[in-house]
Amino acid sequence: MNRKEFITGAAAMATLAVTKAADAATNPPTVRASTLAITMWDFSWLERRWPGAGYEDWDVALDGLVERGYNAVRIDAFPHLLHFGAEKEWLLLPVWDQQIWGSQDVNRVKILPALIEFIEKCHKRNIRVALSSWFREDEFNTRMKITSPEVMAQIWISVLDAVRRAGLIDAILWTDLCNEWPGDIWAPYFLPKANWGEWHLPHSLSWINRSIELVRIAYPQMPLLYSFDNDRVENYLDHDLSEFDLFEHHIWMAPQNGGEFYNIVDYKYGRFDPRGYRNLSLKAEATYREKPAYWQGLLTAKIDRIAAVSKTARKPLAITECWGLVDYKDWPLLKWDWLKELCEIGTVRAASTGQWMAIATSNFCAPQFVGMWRDIEWHQRMTKVIRESPLDQSLINARLMRPLAGKKVA
Repeated sequence: MNRKEFITGAAAMATLAVTKAADAATNPPTVRASTLAITMWDFSWLERRWPGAGYEDWDVALDGLVERGYNAVRIDAFPHLLHFGAEKEWLLLPVWDQQIWGSQDVNRVKILPALIEFIEKCHKRNIRVALSSWFREDEFNTRMKITSPEVMAQIWISVLDAVRRAGLIDAILWTDLCNEWPGDIWAPYFLPKANWGEWHLPHSLSWINRSIELVRIAYPQMPLLYSFDNDRVENYLDHDLSEFDLFEHHIWMAPQNGGEFYNIVDYKYGRFDPRGYRNLSLKAEATYREKPAYWQGLLTAKIDRIAAVSKTARKPLAITECWGLVDYKDWPLLKWDWLKELCEIGTVRAASTGQWMAIATSNFCAPQFVGMWRDIEWHQRMTKVIRESPLDQSLINARLMRPLAGKKVA
């Protein structure tokens, strides 16, 4: 099999349902791939372990995830910290105090053995684990040691080596070498700098392809990619991304049409400034309720565009950050019902296309977002839609199916 055949039509992040026939000689087992219901637990899974933070008991959190119908989770593997001090206690600095992903103040973490323990708990529950990194800043800003794609590859090989030694490599769904590359919050080490979403610049593509190439040499069966967040999804068709096994592209209603919704409500992504959330509290729901069909149309149009790109490129899609607003939380005047309405529309539309192998219901599906998390019935209804959605079978190949072999349908 040549390389082109090997990667053509990248596979569905999917569960395998094997139907055993009475006579295996004449009726071999049939394989059906179905879309995974995934969520993003980012760096929160390790950082938010103080009482009441949501992840202080991983067994409780993961049992809650299974109860809601999810069978995959995307987490930060902290590759730079693992590589430069796997069992060292690191002092982390807050990336924000307005959001409730991760810590809102300084915190201390150790990457090992925590990462292995968490993956093992997922594996026992038939939950697949997608690895990524937001490259959290520690007191020494260790991430700035990532000075080349060669270093980027090596830190990720260190992570995968640790997972392999623990006998858990088949639990890994894919490895995303950097979240929303080359956003300056997550990749400040990348030089010369590029604006958010400018992954397609020549020096960025060179870094991307070289780092993936090197990880691929060490782990030829591991699905690899960088995740992106930008407006022009057609860029996928303009550049050579043959090294990618899938596209993870983050989509929300709020940034569409030049950030129209956020411009109206005056939200500016302030990480340490409360005015943005005050404006959301006073204006967001009313703005949506004035013309819901319009805002829903912006979202579904974007979903349809990326689905068409996926079909043309013959690469499957995954999404773990999505659908309504980028930023939200439990707050005095912030309600969840209208946001869940938007998220349901996005989830159902994406599931109907057959192009996504892993679909999230929002980027708030986590224990710390109490108003979203406690609606168990809503999650069960959405995950049922996802896991029963049609999937283009031409997207399946050996590399992306490898982590799923032998797993039952939950």
